[in-house]
Formats: sequence, C-alpha cells, structure tokens
Amino acid sequence: MNREETIKLLRPTINVEKEAESEFEIFQNEILRPILKLQNDLLNEIFRTYISKRKGAFYKFSEKEKVAYINQAVRKDMKFKHYLEGIITGMFTLDEYVKFMENEDELTKRLINLLVQRLQSQFKTESK
Repeated sequence: MNREETIKLLRPTINVEKEAESEFEIFQNEILRPILKLQNDLLNEIFRTYISKRKGAFYKFSEKEKVAYINQAVRKDMKFKHYLEGIITGMFTLDEYVKFMENEDELTKRLINLLVQRLQSQFKTESK
C-alpha cells in the first residue's frame, strides 16, 4: 500500500447534509473536514500547549473571551497559524496538495475557518 492509499484510509467518513456545490466546498467537505476530524486530538493538545506557554490565562476568560482568543491566536499569530496549517496539509495526498496550491488563498481561508470553529466549540467551555 502506498502513501496516498494509506492517508485516505486513515480519514474518517464525514456526512455532510448539504450537497456541495463548488469545487471549494467539495474540497472542504471531502478533504479538509475529515483531516481535521482525524487530527482533532493532536490539534487540541497543540492548542493546550499554546495556552500553557502563555501562563494559562485562557482558563480565566469568559466564554466570549475564549472564542475571541482562539480566533486571534489562530489568525494573527503567524508562526502558530503556519504550524497548524502544516499539521493539516501534511495529511494531503500529492494530488490534493497540488489542488490546494492552485487555490491556496480560498482553501487556506476555509481551512482556518474550520479549524477556528473546531477549537472554539471544544475550548470555549473548558476550564482547567
């Protein structure tokens, strides 16, 4: 079995209610969402490490402040953002990577939006 087949077999199946209309939605639903789900535990632990390196103030925030903090951390801390992107793109097949690079701006935007939403839903009510 080669890398491409192995990567695809690792991904969980995601059922999306709405029929994807654009090539971007198809990429998002068939590639990005399953990878984010597969990498969920790792992404959560990476974010916990990010929080702890910043003295854990995150846990004292209100839910609204936590949501804003996550958004700010992922979108504005470029080193952290690129690190997280690498965790996701490292699970692409070569063909998926080529397609991603052809539409990098749009697909990166979708990747980051999904990642922020995932972290927000899991961390906004978490307390230490």
